[in-house]
Amino acid sequence: MKYTILTLICFLSMSFNTNDTEALKIALLKYSGGGDWYANPTALPNLAEFCNKQLGTNFDPDYATVEVGSAEIFNYPFLHMTGHGNVVFSAAEAENLRMYLLAGGFLHIDDNYGMDPYVRTAMKAVFPELDFVELPFEHEVYHQKFEFKNGLPKIHKHDDKPAQGFGLLWEGRLVCFYSYESDLGDGWEDQDVHKDPEDIRQKALKMGANLIQYAFEQ
Repeated sequence: MKYTILTLICFLSMSFNTNDTEALKIALLKYSGGGDWYANPTALPNLAEFCNKQLGTNFDPDYATVEVGSAEIFNYPFLHMTGHGNVVFSAAEAENLRMYLLAGGFLHIDDNYGMDPYVRTAMKAVFPELDFVELPFEHEVYHQKFEFKNGLPKIHKHDDKPAQGFGLLWEGRLVCFYSYESDLGDGWEDQDVHKDPEDIRQKALKMGANLIQYAFEQ
């Protein structure tokens, strides 16, 4: 799929600007394969409101939903992807997502438990030449508005493994952050959904805010 120069210029002109009068939206990525891409419905509204309070952003809590192969993804500098199961990208969808990320977009993949083997295969179709690498604790994504000296916070038990933050790096730029064994999205949800203690929810929201800030300021 091809895009006009105007589309790319409009996309790249988006910035982390607290003076923008028009509200931006975080976008949820809809994919094929049977995985529940729609999981955690209260997560992104809560993250948007948290960022508006803590970072001075101007996000509309009513997030967008965009399909992987749609040109609409170019309207959103930050894409969030989650689920528990299978993920399938067609060749055209993989190429579309690749163009988006190379044009300056940012993708956050949050394993809601069970999507790890599928999302790795799907992203290999997007970047055959790249592998996910675990980011060191010193990476700037952990040192934005909020400090995470020990890297990605552990939110939910899952397989009781340490939380790990992986990344896809294109020419030194982090284009995709993959949170594994953490489940940030569950921590962003309304408190009565998972009954997480408030300090755990705050860690999840703060890490989410760091991802937003990093994506808009890189």
